[in-house]
Amino acid sequence: NLHVVRTYCSSEPKRPEAKSAIEMAMGLLHRLTETGTVMGKHSLQKASATCKNWWDRYEEFVGINEVREAQGKVTEAENVFMIARGIVREARENVEAQQIKLKEIRDRLDRVSRDDTQYLELATLEHRLLQEEKRYRAAYLNAEESEREKFSLFSAAVRESHEKERTRAEKTKNWSIIGSVLGAVIGVLGSTYVNRVRLQELKVLVLEAQKGPINLQEAIKEQASSHYSQQKDLSDVIEDLKNVLQTTASRGVKEGALITRETRNDSIKIDSLLTPLNEQLNYIKQVSSCLGSLQQQFNSLQESIAQVLSEMQSVKLAIHSRPTERVIPRSSGEGKSQASAVRDVILELCDTEQRLETQIKRSSIYSTALTCAMFAITLPVLYIILKGN
Repeated sequence: NLHVVRTYCSSEPKRPEAKSAIEMAMGLLHRLTETGTVMGKHSLQKASATCKNWWDRYEEFVGINEVREAQGKVTEAENVFMIARGIVREARENVEAQQIKLKEIRDRLDRVSRDDTQYLELATLEHRLLQEEKRYRAAYLNAEESEREKFSLFSAAVRESHEKERTRAEKTKNWSIIGSVLGAVIGVLGSTYVNRVRLQELKVLVLEAQKGPINLQEAIKEQASSHYSQQKDLSDVIEDLKNVLQTTASRGVKEGALITRETRNDSIKIDSLLTPLNEQLNYIKQVSSCLGSLQQQFNSLQESIAQVLSEMQSVKLAIHSRPTERVIPRSSGEGKSQASAVRDVILELCDTEQRLETQIKRSSIYSTALTCAMFAITLPVLYIILKGN
């Protein structure tokens, strides 16, 4: 028999489609969120463990742990004492119950005659109750003894707890006093150091200010000397011009026909002489602009330069109008006024230094006195508060 086997070709399994970019991004975001949550929990646990460790160290340093242990011992001793009191109460109730039973039996014995058979039973029962009463009384005495021992232990635990609490309060008070003293000392030292640093900075500034006017004085002297030399040259030029004008005027009487030519020549000469004059004027203007940036103590020098400029303008006007008067050169008595001004500035700086130094010393003394007064007031207040506690 031929068996025909027909094989059916099954189609290949479809490949899973590739994840889209959005799904990958969401998966990545989910993983990052989980990682952040785990890291946050871990960091929070670590921070809480660190804080708990430091808090335990603080409690151990202050003595709160010892006080807590003593209070735990007091609680345990109290529980044991209460149990002992319950045992004593139960033993006392048993003794009282036995006494009531004995009283009933004795009453019955008193009512029963001795020749009765019931008398023997009652006597036996009384004997048994007496033995039980003796046993209960011994248990009651033992319970009372145990109660006294437990009460003594409870009292000792309470005393120990109070002693630990008082020791902790004393330690806290001592540390608070030490901290107050250290804080006051640190404050005084800090204020003293700050005042010393400020005083040194002030001295450095005053020394720099004292050095500054000396250099400024030298510069002013140089400018004054150059200004005096320029003024002298200018006066010489003006005298030459006036001499030329006088000669031209005298020649004009004799030579009437040649006046125009001579005046033209004179004008040419005047122009040739005015060029260095203009240069000198420009230089003097530059000097005045440089001196204008100095401090207010040298305003006198600026006023003198302004006077020189006004004189130059008057000279120019005199040249154009052909004046016949001579210009008297200005005296050079500015150096003394400038030196006296610089000396006054130095004296004012010295006075300012002394005044600031005295103010700083006074403020440091006041701050020290205030700190000591606050410390003296704080100590009794702390002592009263801690003593009340």
